[in-house]
Amino acid sequence: MPDITCNMCRRPAIIFQRYSGLHLCRTHFVADFESKAKRAIRKHRWITPGDRIGVAMSGGKDSSALLYFLVKLLGKRRDVSLVAFTIDEGIEGYRDCTTARHIAEELGVEHFSASFREHFGITVDEIVRKKGDRLSCSFCGVLRRQLLNRVAKHQGVTRLALGFNLDDEAQSVLMNVLRGDADRLLRPAGGAEGLVPRIKPFMYVPEREVALYALLHVEGFEIGRCPYSHNALRADVRNLLNDYAWRHPATRYSLVNLGEQLSYRGTGDVPASGICDTCGEPFIGECRACRMVSEVLHDHC
Repeated sequence: MPDITCNMCRRPAIIFQRYSGLHLCRTHFVADFESKAKRAIRKHRWITPGDRIGVAMSGGKDSSALLYFLVKLLGKRRDVSLVAFTIDEGIEGYRDCTTARHIAEELGVEHFSASFREHFGITVDEIVRKKGDRLSCSFCGVLRRQLLNRVAKHQGVTRLALGFNLDDEAQSVLMNVLRGDADRLLRPAGGAEGLVPRIKPFMYVPEREVALYALLHVEGFEIGRCPYSHNALRADVRNLLNDYAWRHPATRYSLVNLGEQLSYRGTGDVPASGICDTCGEPFIGECRACRMVSEVLHDHC
């Protein structure tokens, strides 16, 4: 059986893109991958002179690939700086800040870490022991987002870079559809006052391509999933979407495009925002982080 060759240069292919119909060699895969990421940055005007980019660094494939890409893109620029930081949620056997720190240091990027224990007085494992694991992802997601924002502001970050890929973005849109959450779908882009702006350079890149890019360029990144992730609605949506997209390869792009078009229309009601008197962090509607921490710490059941 003959080797499958790249459609661009006839060298051996390392990937087949079902949505484009192309086989690509390493060189043309990397060029295509980085072109998608650069196009997202240009389209949304995510990086400007004077920015200090903070990369949310879990140590997994997405954040490791993102840090490598941003170092390659911005490393020689004097008008933009990079820093990486990791949030330790307190999940035994899963989160190890050492992995993320090693990857960042290998790429010449300063690394910081912060923990739920230090900032909230509780860990995800303790939350699960008190509340059960059914809502573990809800608690973790809210607290993690707030702590990322705290650390980013403390380090003078002007843009917070997240490793969300095309699959993640498509899942988020579909989750809002399944919940019937019209306000969130129609909410204009942009966050509350005091929230460090988020950027997602990989939002148009499929997850499997991010994984391949990481394998090609980064050594030692974490592979496992969070042990509590099976509880999340996202897990069900991921399986549903993967099954459907196998038969209809452009589905994820269509969902992300739908989400952007609805957001651009900006007709949704934006809940009242403010700064929490207790923690000093921005919130929309209510400070869910403070409510959750208080609920867990005062639960003696």
